[in-house]
Amino acid sequence: MRETIAKLGPIMQMAYVPQDIPAALRFWTETIGAGPFYSMPHIGYLSADYRGQPSNIDFSLYIGYWGDMQIELIEQHCDSPSIYKSWRDSGQEGLHHVCLLVDDIARARAAADAAGAKVEQSLELDGGAAIYLDTGGGPGTMVEVLQPAPGFDALCDMMRAAHRDWDGSDPVRSFG
Repeated sequence: MRETIAKLGPIMQMAYVPQDIPAALRFWTETIGAGPFYSMPHIGYLSADYRGQPSNIDFSLYIGYWGDMQIELIEQHCDSPSIYKSWRDSGQEGLHHVCLLVDDIARARAAADAAGAKVEQSLELDGGAAIYLDTGGGPGTMVEVLQPAPGFDALCDMMRAAHRDWDGSDPVRSFG
């Protein structure tokens, strides 16, 4: 049997690139009950490319939990080419991508190639890496494959615990 994306690991995150971040945060916290969300402004990375070309993407993340599922909201602050900008410019809403974790990003790239998925964007992180795969299925079928940096598991555990004990107050938080 040929290599598939599913063999890389389970989905741990659903990600959205909403047109209106405050409205999306209200929806997820007040209607769904996910949260609290943690603001991660202006994500740092070592390099990024979009469709094989370098890109200087300025973006922020809001991450919270809905049970054990991580919810990520992405806000791009610039006009640099990216998967986020192309989605936002197309006016689409809804699920943008799902994320799964791997220990070996090179193996994940090979599996993506074998499955016929195309790398649309990649980020080199300090101690980790991410690739975003167009799996060819249309809107909402992009897959992020993340080789997390050290400390990622502890950060996720902290946010998941905050969700379990959350009383609805302070729905958007900063670290520190």
